[in-house]
Amino acid sequence: MMEAVAWVGIVVLFIASFAGLIFPIIPSILLLWGGFLLYHFGINHEELSVIFWLAMGMFTVLIITADILANSYFVKRYGGSKWGERIAGLAVIVGSFVFPPFGILLVPFAAVFVTELLIQKDAKKAMMVGFATFVGFLSGTIAKFLIQFIMIIWFFIDTII
Repeated sequence: MMEAVAWVGIVVLFIASFAGLIFPIIPSILLLWGGFLLYHFGINHEELSVIFWLAMGMFTVLIITADILANSYFVKRYGGSKWGERIAGLAVIVGSFVFPPFGILLVPFAAVFVTELLIQKDAKKAMMVGFATFVGFLSGTIAKFLIQFIMIIWFFIDTII
């Protein structure tokens, strides 16, 4: 009975981790690790190998840096300022609460557009940097989704097979 409850908890944590893709305030990676640790301490503490834990650590670093690298890369590539990069990160969090789920796309675009317009005084360039923020966010989100999916599949392969 307790094992079934633990498995339900693991699945719920894994599903909830994907909510962090739309609501960045939700700590996706902590929910994934919660599922791993629930299995380890609640079901079988010998099943998951050292290679599994090391790989999950590396994937964790990738997930954490995916958003930062993608946003930074695209904002820089299109000539954005450091302030544009900072505002983009903050606006993603604010946007997830302002007008979900569309706010997560629209608020960063608008915030970076206004920031770059004030700094660079060039509407065309500000529009390009705003669009770059949109592309960066989508790229980072797709990367995080794929990495999370790989982590979960690896977990199930290690525990079921």
